[in-house]
Amino acid sequence: MIACASERMTFSTVPAGSLPGAADGSRGGFEARLTTLSSYIKNVTRPKAISAIVLAIALTACRPPLHVGTLQLGNSLNGDNTVATHTTRFKPDDRIYAAVLTDATGSSTIAVRWFYNAQMVSEEERKVSYKGAGATAFEFKSASAFPVGDYRIEVLVDGQSVASRDFRVE
Repeated sequence: MIACASERMTFSTVPAGSLPGAADGSRGGFEARLTTLSSYIKNVTRPKAISAIVLAIALTACRPPLHVGTLQLGNSLNGDNTVATHTTRFKPDDRIYAAVLTDATGSSTIAVRWFYNAQMVSEEERKVSYKGAGATAFEFKSASAFPVGDYRIEVLVDGQSVASRDFRVE
């Protein structure tokens, strides 16, 4: 906001008769008094950081939560973060990817929990915002080869479980 006037005018109301020359009360009630003030403020600026934060909060608050349409599992990804090769059977040295596909505009925190033999072994989350459909990819990593056994992935959107899928390493 910029104010570039050399003078600023303000209006105030005062009881009749309090202005010089109005002692007779001929104008009755309240009168407007015009006061001219020298402008000492040439530029008025708001802190840009605060404005940016308020705008970001407003935009985030306007977006609905994301809705998960599909959970994909596989050992490779496409460029758009969807799974290229779908499978639920992996080898111990495979890369394991999950793609969480959302079907509408929204903004949420998407988390995945990876389980091995019913014990959670890994968890990861991302804050995402999409206009239209979107895909969020996660990779399940192991320092060495994955142990043979039963696994499960669980997907949470804003802390609520929305999908899960069992898979196996053999």
